[in-house]
Amino acid sequence: MGGGLRRLDVLDRIRLGLLAAGLLCAATGLLPLTAAEESLARVAPLLLFLVAVIVLAELAREAQVFDVVATRLAIVGRGSYPALFLLCSAFASLVTIFLNLDTTAVLLTPVMVALARRAGIRPLPLAVTTVWLANTASLVLPVSNLTNLLAMNRFALDARGFAARMWAPGLTSIAVTMVFLWVFFWRRAERGGERYRPPAAVSVADRLLFTAAVAVCVVFAAAILAGVRIEIAALGAATAVVAAFAWRDRSKLGWSLIPWRLPVFVTGLFLVVPTLARLGLADVMRAVIGVDGGASGACRAAAAGAGLSSMVNNLPAYVAAEQVIPPADGTRLLSLLVGVNIGPVVTPWGSLATLLWFEWCRRREVPVPIGRFVVTGTGLAVAALAATVGVLLLTA
Repeated sequence: MGGGLRRLDVLDRIRLGLLAAGLLCAATGLLPLTAAEESLARVAPLLLFLVAVIVLAELAREAQVFDVVATRLAIVGRGSYPALFLLCSAFASLVTIFLNLDTTAVLLTPVMVALARRAGIRPLPLAVTTVWLANTASLVLPVSNLTNLLAMNRFALDARGFAARMWAPGLTSIAVTMVFLWVFFWRRAERGGERYRPPAAVSVADRLLFTAAVAVCVVFAAAILAGVRIEIAALGAATAVVAAFAWRDRSKLGWSLIPWRLPVFVTGLFLVVPTLARLGLADVMRAVIGVDGGASGACRAAAAGAGLSSMVNNLPAYVAAEQVIPPADGTRLLSLLVGVNIGPVVTPWGSLATLLWFEWCRRREVPVPIGRFVVTGTGLAVAALAATVGVLLLTA
């Protein structure tokens, strides 16, 4: 046991410590059992969705879906950096929208960096494209981000209603991000070179498995848009792709596919934050966010969400802040959501996706200048927040 604990990294110990603290809160009565049950009942179906969709994305990667699509985009770009920029931005945005921001940051980043090296492109522009759009493109559908799922649940919106309300602000956030990406990372002075070398097509190891994974991803996206409950759609898609691998390549199936860290972290969070709210956190958050409605209240909620996310991580920031916004105040709640989804581009710990992205880049020796990341991210956060909240208010 002691050896197992020593093998855990710092983040894993924090996650387990948070869960232990949450269970202690419930066991000691700091958080009444009824309140604990209500909190966990709210998040349980969302965790089922997230676990299932991460399994789906991981196996889609194993089936070479991401490799094939990314390489095909580079081939279609024909050596033109502007074309490659548009294609990669669209790809990262779509993966974020339909398969969750963690998929883009954790699974798509290695694909993009490998593509950059095969095509003789500097890896940083492609890597930053994935992490920025993982966060800022995560406003369009509920499945894009756990914060969206929580807001949808509190605001009593279904998937279609959420998409109808957020597609215009979401596309605005993506557009502003693309402007910043081009100016600070993709223009000639930053990327180096006038043209890139289109890579050779990827050789698919198992064409049947690849086709099955693509089909499952397409059906999953269609089910979400059709209004199927997200956890049912994700569970069905994950089951189908697991069955395909059990048929064709069982070596890729194992317990390591199950992302235990996320349920541990979120479960602990949903026990600790309600406890802290009872001990005075709610009063602090009310003072930070205010009680005013209208445009000024929406802007304040968005700014508070972005600021808190950049300081403490977007998920605890959202969970703590949503408690002081009435569910009937939909515009202010969605403005908070805009803030906690865009704010994580400022600091390495702003979201779990950003944190995992930084760790991957460090291990794979992709240099990320931290000062440049923070400065450009701050500029992006301010510009995207202003534009996106503006569109949210105009389309209310």
